[in-house]
Order: sequence, then structure tokens, then C-alpha cells
Amino acid sequence: MTDTTVTWLTQEAHDRLQAELAHLSGEGRTEIAERIAAARDEGDLKENGGYHAAREEQAKNEARIRELTEKLRHVQIGTPPDDGMVEAGMVVTALVAGDEMTFLLGSREIAGTTDLDVYSPTSPLGAAIDGKAVGDETSYTAPNGNEIAVKVVAAKPFAG
Repeated sequence: MTDTTVTWLTQEAHDRLQAELAHLSGEGRTEIAERIAAARDEGDLKENGGYHAAREEQAKNEARIRELTEKLRHVQIGTPPDDGMVEAGMVVTALVAGDEMTFLLGSREIAGTTDLDVYSPTSPLGAAIDGKAVGDETSYTAPNGNEIAVKVVAAKPFAG
């Protein structure tokens, strides 16, 4: 397992994702299959809006199941070490283009119901600061082509 594939989750977030996965792959699949069967019984499938909507919902359900399965396959429960290094699972305070920002580096699932902004470690900002230490300065290229200066001010593990 490499650091780029690890998803740090609190125990609460892990339990929440496990419960969602269990629902989607159990009751969720059954409910959608029943709707597809009922719509199929209505006749002509070409112009059956209920059938097409249920099939689309089925595709979304299966995509979420795959996403959760992959995320939970590479999960680390707890928090990263409090060593001042920026990595997934850390709440980072940084000066970005001169403005102070505080955000969680990781995935939305870690943040749960908090109001923290979340940046992926693979986003331009996340990739620029991932692996940096408090006090380090770097930059990244914004989507518009501008070079944005970043200074890491603080990095603490997300406590939930």
C-alpha cells in the first residue's frame, strides 16, 4: 500500500461508509431491481420513462458501490502522525496567494458533517503541499495558468 492510495478515516467515518456500502449492495440493489421489474412489466421499454430512470439509478448505485469498495480497500483508520508534515487526513493552514486558508487535505468522507473545505491530495493545491513540512514554501499552477505561491503555516491531524 502506498501513501497515495491510503484514505485516512476516523472510526465514525469508516463505520458510516461501511453501513452505506451494506445498504447499497443489499436493500438498495433489491429496491432498484424491483422497480426495473415493475417497469418492464408495463410493456414497451423504448418509451418507458420509469424503466429508463430505474436503470440510470441502478448504474449510479453500482458506481457508488465500486467507489466505496475501492476506498475501503485502502483505508487507514485513525489519524496520520502529528509530525508537522502535510499528508491526507491533516487539517492544513496555509497562505495561498497571500490569503490564509484552513482546509482538510483528503476526501469528503473524512470531513463528514464538518464545514471544513476539503482538497484532494491530487488537486493542484493538494499535490503542491503533500509531503511538505510546516514552514515550507512552494507553488502550483492554477487551472488558468497562473503560478500560485503557497506557504504551509500549520498541519494537524483531523480529529473529527
